[in-house]
Amino acid sequence: MRCIPEQPEFGEGQLAEKAVWSALKDSLPDDCALAHSVHVRDGRNEYEIDLLVLWPNVGMATIEVKGGQITIAEGQWYQSDRNQKRKIKSPVAQSQSSLHALKDWLETQLGSRISSRCAYMVSLAYTDVPTDWIMAGCPRSLILDRTDSKSPAELVRMAIENEGGGAAPLAPAFLERIVRKLGGNLDTGVEASTTFEEDEAAQEQLTERQATLLQATRSLPRIRFTGGAGSGKTWLAVEKARMLSKQGKRVGLFCYNKGLGLYLQDRVAAWRQAKPVFTGEFHEYVRGLGVPDGSGQDYFDVEMPRLLKDLAVGMAPQKRLDAVIVDEAQDFAPLWWDALLACTTDPDSGEVYAFMDDRQDVYQRWEGATADLTNGPMATLVPIHIDDNLRNTLRIADTFKPFAGDYFKPRGSTGLPVRFVDCPTEDALDVAEDCLNTLIDEGWANNQIALLTTKDRHPIHLDYFERGATEEYWRDFHANEGEFYGHVLGFKGLERSVVVLCVNGFKDVGRAREQLYVGLSRARSLLVVVGDSGLLEEAGGRELKLALSRSQAWKPVPNGR
Repeated sequence: MRCIPEQPEFGEGQLAEKAVWSALKDSLPDDCALAHSVHVRDGRNEYEIDLLVLWPNVGMATIEVKGGQITIAEGQWYQSDRNQKRKIKSPVAQSQSSLHALKDWLETQLGSRISSRCAYMVSLAYTDVPTDWIMAGCPRSLILDRTDSKSPAELVRMAIENEGGGAAPLAPAFLERIVRKLGGNLDTGVEASTTFEEDEAAQEQLTERQATLLQATRSLPRIRFTGGAGSGKTWLAVEKARMLSKQGKRVGLFCYNKGLGLYLQDRVAAWRQAKPVFTGEFHEYVRGLGVPDGSGQDYFDVEMPRLLKDLAVGMAPQKRLDAVIVDEAQDFAPLWWDALLACTTDPDSGEVYAFMDDRQDVYQRWEGATADLTNGPMATLVPIHIDDNLRNTLRIADTFKPFAGDYFKPRGSTGLPVRFVDCPTEDALDVAEDCLNTLIDEGWANNQIALLTTKDRHPIHLDYFERGATEEYWRDFHANEGEFYGHVLGFKGLERSVVVLCVNGFKDVGRAREQLYVGLSRARSLLVVVGDSGLLEEAGGRELKLALSRSQAWKPVPNGR
């Protein structure tokens, strides 16, 4: 559900508003919009709507919220707290006036008459009101009392439909026009040299604040940090490795895929002293200890960890690890954990730190055993949850929010609109290429852009693969000298300022939702989605369809076309 603003700030005197806001947010349908503290100016008069509900195919409602104990005597309203009882203006009149002012303002802004059903309501968040209470100009159904305010959605709908003025329900398209006006978004076009840099600098600052989590948990030797895309897990994993290495401990910093492994190595390489004894892919660590190469998934999942565990029996004490850190831990095979811990100084209670997002299990092997937090290898680790999204702008986060879980909290700036290019699946790769070239024509640097596919590789990516030049491929990415062509499966844990997500099909529809989650969350400043709207809805569900309906429909036109 859209909230305006996404994360309202409630002052000390707004506890009642916060309570009713939360109740509405929890009980309204996902396609509604909920706004807090809407200011409207009508001539010299100023109005503030505490809460505004926009409900597609139903209507709208303004809600004036009053805390404390509310009483009425001879038409006069009173509000009491622990210290005093004071006269207040009629909240019914306030709600009614603000609704009229809002309608007048919207009609001017939109150039259209408001014929949708509209109701003015009052929430008395801490006051009980008898069911048979009535007042001239205000039937009981327009009042939400203490009990009503705890689960108000259905009562709001009934008030709009039964008491609201207007002849028609609120059309979804008209709701979108209203939301754009309420948001007051100021888009000045793509200012690639300034706007995105300021946003990304703020994102870096937010990420660095996550270090407080490591300080707060420093006495816990075994932790799994669980967080959604863009929550700073990789930054935290690297920082934890730095802290432990400075303490003189032998640290292993591990991951599963090569792209992320090289990124971790580049980060560690910049340290002047106290580095982990190993940084990179688990497979490379095993080979480095002398376990022979093999082939086939069964070798990597079963035989290789068995050989490592056998080798660990005779491992010298000075070769063992004091602490194990694993990034993207949901990708680790169950048997890798046993083998890796066998290489530590204390397999049963030594330091282990796993950073994971069980919603990004894109490989979906081992029947979910790694992500089984009840009986799996990480079940005994103390859970610490990281809910804040720090990498993405609010508009980008809004597209993948349906995949990120109930506690997902975007913290970025508003950012540029997400762009959506609706095209047949078979044309998606060519259209995505046009998008990349158009973005460069707009002023984005080519090394700011990544083009990611969901099925077949882009020809440039395929060329690296067929030549067996994996190392060169990832070194070119980390050199950051040009545009990057990749697949979402290999881009986990990585990011670029601009991502063109080319949805050119799925090899396994059962993994499509996880792939979309990864692909939609890789961009820091601008996300472009290319693909068939029907396939996207089938793979991502109604929530993704709704999110993309709020994006900017775009048609790339490269220079020379």
